[in-house]
Amino acid sequence: MSENRVQRLCQDNKIWSVTAKKKGKAHRPGPAVHDDLVERDFSADGPNRVWVGDITEHWTGEGKLYLCTFKDLWSNRIVGYSMSDRMTAELAVTAITNAAALRDMAFAGVIVHTDRGTQFRSRKFVRQLKKQYMVGSMGRVGAAGDNAAAESFFSLLQKNVLDRQRWATRDELRLAIVVWIEATYHRRRRQRRLGKLTPIEFETIHQPAPQAD
Repeated sequence: MSENRVQRLCQDNKIWSVTAKKKGKAHRPGPAVHDDLVERDFSADGPNRVWVGDITEHWTGEGKLYLCTFKDLWSNRIVGYSMSDRMTAELAVTAITNAAALRDMAFAGVIVHTDRGTQFRSRKFVRQLKKQYMVGSMGRVGAAGDNAAAESFFSLLQKNVLDRQRWATRDELRLAIVVWIEATYHRRRRQRRLGKLTPIEFETIHQPAPQAD
């Protein structure tokens, strides 16, 4: 079924998409600790060339839950994420550590692009990048487009999970986020930029062949 037909059927039956709410940043940007190596070119010619990261938050009946994610621009897969009731440097460190573990990082040079949030400028996070032989990159102050690829994922999450209902507990929301990322976003949601494949399908089909010794 074509996208135009879907749009027409939705209009005829008065079905409308959910509109995401614009959320303000919970932190103030500071001076960059890395140069901008991406410059709004949100593309990659292979896996683990460029990852983009960001942090979002959402209220529950117990208080806020913070989520930090890192996305591989090659396949749009969320390669690492972490959640906490506090927005600290450890939140970002745990997410990037999880990403390195998932990708079984045995190479150097992946560019990790973020905004200028305090968590990404912290000594702990910068030290972890160096430990994993990763290269940091940061956008400009007040330029939302410099990290649009990371924020676009949060917009989808907002519409499909966060704003769907009121969340009584952090654990309830945490579980819903994990299920949506792993079961829906990675394995069921087809993306036009990936040739209408899911991130997992795209990586399975296009994974580079291992180099012979």
